[in-house]
Amino acid sequence: MDKFLRQWRSYFIYGGFFSFFVSILQLTFAVYMLLIFDRVLTSYSVHTLVVITIMAAVALCVMVMLDVVRNRLLVRLGIQMEEDMASTVFERTVKESSQIRQGPPTAAMRDVAALRNFASGSAIIAFFDFPLTPICIILIFILHPFLGYIALVGGILCFSLGILADRVSRRALDQANEVNSGSQHLISQSLRNAEAVTSMGMLQGVQNLWEKKNTVVMNLQSMASQKAGILQASIKGLRLFLQVAIYGTGAYLAVQGQASPGIMIAAAITMGKALAPIDAGIATLRHSIEALAAYKRLNTLFSTPAGPERLDLPAPSGAIKCESVSFAAHNQLLIKGVTFQLDAGESMGLVGPSAAGKSTLCRLLTGIWPATAGHVRLDGADIQSWDQQKLGGHLGYLPQDVELFSGSVAANIARMGELDSEKIIEAAKLAGAHDMILKLPKGYDTEVGAGGAVLSAGQRQRVGLARALYGMPRIVILDEPSSNMDEEGEKALIHCLARLKEMKITVIIVSHKPSTLANVEKILVLKEGQVAMFGPRQQVFGALMASEGAKPVARPAAVKGSPA
Repeated sequence: MDKFLRQWRSYFIYGGFFSFFVSILQLTFAVYMLLIFDRVLTSYSVHTLVVITIMAAVALCVMVMLDVVRNRLLVRLGIQMEEDMASTVFERTVKESSQIRQGPPTAAMRDVAALRNFASGSAIIAFFDFPLTPICIILIFILHPFLGYIALVGGILCFSLGILADRVSRRALDQANEVNSGSQHLISQSLRNAEAVTSMGMLQGVQNLWEKKNTVVMNLQSMASQKAGILQASIKGLRLFLQVAIYGTGAYLAVQGQASPGIMIAAAITMGKALAPIDAGIATLRHSIEALAAYKRLNTLFSTPAGPERLDLPAPSGAIKCESVSFAAHNQLLIKGVTFQLDAGESMGLVGPSAAGKSTLCRLLTGIWPATAGHVRLDGADIQSWDQQKLGGHLGYLPQDVELFSGSVAANIARMGELDSEKIIEAAKLAGAHDMILKLPKGYDTEVGAGGAVLSAGQRQRVGLARALYGMPRIVILDEPSSNMDEEGEKALIHCLARLKEMKITVIIVSHKPSTLANVEKILVLKEGQVAMFGPRQQVFGALMASEGAKPVARPAAVKGSPA
């Protein structure tokens, strides 16, 4: 973040510069009233009144112009923050989210928005205006020391009560937000599973659970509001009392001949100006704290090395080699010393029981997750030595749970990049999805909706297969590609696999259906993260049938969402 702070330094310098003069000019009215009472009313000079009125009007016009310039400058600062950080933060957030982590993905994009809102909102203006408070208190001391002490003590009390009000309410509000987050998550889950909730009579139970959470949220928010309300009322009362104290003391001093009526009026107005930044700072304190927390999180994100620049390696032919590959997550060893080798153009079926580590191994083979030990090599080069963005063009990957992006079918097949009609149709035909897509309302231009909601699960899987084949990658990894397909889709998939074999494309397919694995050359059997068998298809299937008493080989499908 230090690099970005240096880039934004000029905005803060000029913002502070303009704020200083805006703060000084905010005292125009106090000085004007002082001159009215102590000069105009005592001398009955209309000329003096006209002159000081014109001067006050000019000063206020200058203040307005400087304030407009400052606001435009701070809005530009917020935009500059977004432009400088957003792309890098988005890239790093996506990469972090693709990794296994103990906690939820970071909300770094929200942190960028929090900093932008702080920089272009009222919180930073309150920060810039805060020096007005000591300036005003010093001016009141100049007018009369006794009045200055009243303003100083009053300012300290208002600030202390404001901080206390925030601290008293913050804990309850944080707890309320945490419970409310769980409540909103429950609502989202209910909407995603509305059919199951409604059909199986779960609605009342889910509603009761939501009502309990919502009641806790309301109680916590009410508690915070009540406590904060008492302190806020105390602050308002204190402000009014300070005004009375200033006017009363000023009148007493005027009666005693130690101050003029102008000093009394000017001190009261100036004290109001002195307390205004304190009030604004307290009102925006939560935003300032959130911005500081966002800055710290982003600083941690940027302090993590982005990784060295990687040389551009030649396009891989498709040869894959695993050398004693192991992978651990959440203090559990998921993959244990997996070793196998495929020549370019070979195909392999990956089978095994649920939670055997099949999906995990697929992610290691695509380079999404780095191996804890051992190496995954493409054409002899460690897959981690590749730039993932450049490697992606040579890889086709169909995950077990297919997610599509909001956009057209064509855009999803083209991997949300530039639309190349020839490549899109070529990939769709190879995947056997061309005719299915043409039957959609607008063909390739059909909008799939959020997450592909417009399409059925089988249609999403076939579009996902076409996406995996876009650009004719040299390595294709398919994780349960037929789990949601109907008979027509399965036939298209089998035909696609035969075409890929003819094209000498390396294919790794996770499946439990013998028909899908009929044309693969090798089989790797995983059990508890270890290689149980590996070799030619007939040989491995023969050994499996022999070990199971000549029963047909039909492994159960991995449960969706399982940690496999």
